[in-house]
Amino acid sequence: MPAAAQPADDAPASERPAVASPSAINTVQVEIDGGVPMYRIARLGEPVVEPSPLGFLLEDAPDLDGPFAITAVDTSSFDNTWEQVWGEKRFIRNHYNELRITLTEQEAPGRDLVVTFRVYDDGVGFRYEFPEQEGMEQFRIADELTEFRLTGDHESWYIDAYQWNRFEYYFENTPLSEADTVHTPLTMRTDDDLYISMHEAALVDFSTMTLERTDSTTLKSNLMPWGEGDRVRVQDTRVSPWRTLQLADAPGDLITSYLILNLNEPNKIEDTSWIKPAKYNGIWWEMHLDKSTWSPGEDLGATTENAKRYIDFAAEHGLEHTLVEGWNVGWDEEWYDSGKVFSFTESVDAFDLEEVAQYARDNDVRLMGHHETSAGVLHYEEQMEDAFQLYEDLGVRAVKMGYVGHDTEIERPGEDGETQYEWHHGQFMVNHHQEVTELAAEHQIMLNVHEGVKDTGLRRTYPNLMTREVAMGREYDAWGGAGGHPPEYTARLPFTRSLAGPFDYTPGMVDLHFDEHKPDNRIKSTLAKEMALYITIYSPLHMLADLPENYEERPEALQFMTQVPTDWHDTEVLNASIGNYITMARQDRNSDDWYLGSITDETGRVLSAPLSFLDAETRYVAEIYRDGTDAHWEDAPYDMVTEERLVDNTTDLTLRLAAGGGQVIRFRPATEEDVARLE
Repeated sequence: MPAAAQPADDAPASERPAVASPSAINTVQVEIDGGVPMYRIARLGEPVVEPSPLGFLLEDAPDLDGPFAITAVDTSSFDNTWEQVWGEKRFIRNHYNELRITLTEQEAPGRDLVVTFRVYDDGVGFRYEFPEQEGMEQFRIADELTEFRLTGDHESWYIDAYQWNRFEYYFENTPLSEADTVHTPLTMRTDDDLYISMHEAALVDFSTMTLERTDSTTLKSNLMPWGEGDRVRVQDTRVSPWRTLQLADAPGDLITSYLILNLNEPNKIEDTSWIKPAKYNGIWWEMHLDKSTWSPGEDLGATTENAKRYIDFAAEHGLEHTLVEGWNVGWDEEWYDSGKVFSFTESVDAFDLEEVAQYARDNDVRLMGHHETSAGVLHYEEQMEDAFQLYEDLGVRAVKMGYVGHDTEIERPGEDGETQYEWHHGQFMVNHHQEVTELAAEHQIMLNVHEGVKDTGLRRTYPNLMTREVAMGREYDAWGGAGGHPPEYTARLPFTRSLAGPFDYTPGMVDLHFDEHKPDNRIKSTLAKEMALYITIYSPLHMLADLPENYEERPEALQFMTQVPTDWHDTEVLNASIGNYITMARQDRNSDDWYLGSITDETGRVLSAPLSFLDAETRYVAEIYRDGTDAHWEDAPYDMVTEERLVDNTTDLTLRLAAGGGQVIRFRPATEEDVARLE
């Protein structure tokens, strides 16, 4: 790429087109410097991204890196409000100003490259468009040259990219200058307390973007490669995903920014009546505790009898689905090393699939399907049409997908006939997951994807794509080397992983010690914090992950976990400090109730919770579940107090959180009897 000189700030405005957000908070300006297209981003007049280059290197055609000239500039505005099929906020305003720049090469072959910026009050998204033109009918990208030249060595939270275990690592918290190549979302805080989240939106038929640090304060787009080394193969899809920067003056405002969703296409599924947020239980945690196994034998968890036991629990407590892992043929083979052993239509002898599915329906519960591919992607693709048809015939409405595999273990035949090995996040797998999502929709099946690609807001376009893992999940509490997630982990998630989208973290543990089976591990939370995770970690499919017999010993916790919704009308963040604490309030979409959840890290906190979000004309009963006086995640995790009091929107509650603790509150409109009882 030609070397870029300092930007020519004295160039005529016509050569430096710009656009501001609707309230003139954020501004983008584009200029050509030495033939190189450069963009800059400012917030309230202060730079956020210094002039940074755009462009591509190509494998099989001349590079798209200049010299360019700006040959067309189009601006427009857009403002509407749309309704989510489900979500953390029902109605979302999509309000932006757009700048569309056509760049034309000034040397042969004279091709066009289009860059579109959408500027919101809460951030910026931009993407590339590749017009069809001679020599560009299809081509391969060798490298994306997009840079983000930041203004300082910001405090950063991230997971390193190109690691053996995909996204399943703890978040680092270092100055940006100590990062290498990282996954997105990348969260940062400037010295002036501006909060930045860098990610991408609408990832379709493209490779996942990671961010490579090229000097102490500069990041560059680094696309996950194909096995052959090229990054992206452009053929049918002529646009890149949106490169996004969400900007906020407070960390909680990153959570209530819906820029990622707004940059995705509207819902493409006409009939969404079968897409329903829900809670589920299932045969899963007992295997991680070594009480049973996935593989057939005397300790098999997935038996017909055991499945019915879980279904009975779900029916009694109003859970909509029961997951069964280990039901199908293949778990007795070397499945961990090769997913080519699984059948996705044939059950093991001890499990009668049809009988269990019917038993679930007879009890107003649905069997949740399970497809563990062990990264045997082509083997799975040969069966998935039949597998989804089978589930549809059995009344299954949700499937948990698994892609256990590491590094570049995903095999496919290369163009030269040699076997190629792919990452989980390259274009090959992005396209695979898109195919699975669309096929599942044809069979009216919702998806819960583990070990997949990161969320980029596609749940707006395909709302059957309900939730994902793509991070360290709850299973690490049972056998992870840290002895269980440290308390700060869940206090980081809302500001990092969860900014990408819903996370199937599988909360709801009530047996916090499991010395009998896993003496070196435990849940490093108080019971009240476990309850609060249903609010602070968003997912439209939330699991009651513990064993049925354990819930029977904690009826107060069970009562809250079964009643807390998974679909919301609105969300507000009351207190927030990344990795330290968070307080969130969410309004039930289907009632007048509100729910509050607050959690902390290893340090106890006293936080204020003003209830101004409540309706001004209504008095409420606050049903409170809080850490007791002696509560502490290490030695008194079960110390919990329940109480009720009358509140209204002028009330300012004091939340006392123990170390590793939390608090939850349900606010329901008070009846006359409640007022007489509690006043």
